[in-house]
Amino acid sequence: MLSVGLYTLGCKVSQYETEAIAEGFISRGYSVLPFSEVCDAYVINTCTVTRESDRKSRQIIGRAKKKNPGAVIAVIGCYTQRTPEEVASLGGVSIILGTQDKMSVIDRVDELLRGRASAPFISVSSLDDAVFEPMCVRGTPRTRAYVKIEDGCESKCTYCAIADARGRVRSKPRADVIEEVESLARLGTAEIVLTGIETGSYGRDLGEGYDLGDLIRELYERGSCRRIRLGSLAPELVGRGFAEKIRGVDILAPHFHISMQSGSDKILRSMKRRYNVAMAEENMARLREYFPGAQFTTDLMVGFPGEEEEDFLDTVSLVGRVGFLSAHVFAYSRRVGTPAADYPRQVPEAVKRERSVRLIAECCRVRDRVLDDVVASALPLSCILETYRNGVYSAHSEGFVEVEISAREGRQGEMVKVLPVSHKNGIIQGKLL
Repeated sequence: MLSVGLYTLGCKVSQYETEAIAEGFISRGYSVLPFSEVCDAYVINTCTVTRESDRKSRQIIGRAKKKNPGAVIAVIGCYTQRTPEEVASLGGVSIILGTQDKMSVIDRVDELLRGRASAPFISVSSLDDAVFEPMCVRGTPRTRAYVKIEDGCESKCTYCAIADARGRVRSKPRADVIEEVESLARLGTAEIVLTGIETGSYGRDLGEGYDLGDLIRELYERGSCRRIRLGSLAPELVGRGFAEKIRGVDILAPHFHISMQSGSDKILRSMKRRYNVAMAEENMARLREYFPGAQFTTDLMVGFPGEEEEDFLDTVSLVGRVGFLSAHVFAYSRRVGTPAADYPRQVPEAVKRERSVRLIAECCRVRDRVLDDVVASALPLSCILETYRNGVYSAHSEGFVEVEISAREGRQGEMVKVLPVSHKNGIIQGKLL
C-alpha cells in the first residue's frame, strides 16, 4: 500500500481542503500516515499570510526532503500561488500547484509514484476565471466539522497577500452545502462550522440574491444539524440585514469572530478596510441584542505603517469596550507586492513587539472580566465534550468559552449542560448538570 503524509499551514479553509485531499487519497487505496513518518509522498498545503508563514512553508518542505529524499513532494496553496518560482528553486519538489484545482494533486502524485509521469510538474494558473472547486469531507468527527462554503476575497486590503493568492469570491452551490452539512450531521457530528476566506461574502457571485443569512436560515428551517458556528466575519458584512435574517435561529452558536484588525479609524482607512470603528461596534451591539450572551473574538494587528501610540491606544480601548472573549494579536508583516510594503513610516520591530505584549496583556485582562461575568451569571452553558484526559473533558460552550468538566470516559461528542463554577488561565471549571 502506498503511503502519503499531509501537512497544513494556515487557516481553517486550508485545513478543510487538506482533509478533503486525505479522503481522496484513502479512496484510491493509499494509507494516510502522520507527516513525521517515512512516506512515499508528502503533500504540503502552504500559507502566505506573513513572512513567517513563508518561512515555515520552506521549513516543512525541507523536513519532508530530509525524512525521505526519494519521496514525491507536492507543494500546493497560497505560498505557491504567489511565488511558484521560489518553491521550484528549493529543489526536490516534484509537484507545484496553486490554490485552484487542489484536488488534482491526488492524480499527480499517483501518476508519479506509478511511473506514468515525470517530475517536476508545475501548474499555477491565473485565478481571474477561477470557479469554486468541488470538494467535500465525508469523515464524521463526533465533535465539530468544517464545511468550506466560499473561496476568495475581493477586499484588497493594503497589507494582505491573500486576495492575490485566493482570487475573487466564489461560493459553493447551496444544494452542495446543504447536502454536506446534513450528511455530516446525520452521521453524528455535533457542530458544523461554515467557513471561507471571506465567509460573509457567501452568495455574492451566485446571482440569486441568496446570501449567508439566507443559507443559515434555510439550514435552520430544514433541521439540517444540531448546531452551526460561523468562521471569521468582516465587520461590514454583519450589518442589520444579516442580523435580521439570522435572528431567532437557535441552532446558530452565539459566537462571532469579527476581524477588526485595528481600533483606529485612521489605520483602518490606511488599510482600506470597508468599515469604521463606530460601524463595527454598532453591528456587534445589534448581534448581542439579538443573541443575548453572545461572545465575540477577533484579530488585531499592531505596528501597521504609520501607527502612532494614540492609534495603538484606540485598539486597546476597543478591546475593553467590546469585551472580546479572546483575540489573535499579531504584528504587521511586510508583504512584497502589497501597497503597505511601500508605505513610509514603517514601525520598528522592537515597537511592534512591545505593543504586542501590552495588547495581549489587555486582552487577557478583558477575557478574565468576561469569564467573571459568565461565572457570576450562574447560567448553564451548552457544551460539546471534546478531548478526555485523567477524568476531565475539555469542551467549548455555544459562545466558544473553553470549559473543563469532570465526567466519565466515552462521552466524546455529547452536547451537555454545564454550570460554570470558577475560571483560571482563561478556562472555566464547570459542573455537569
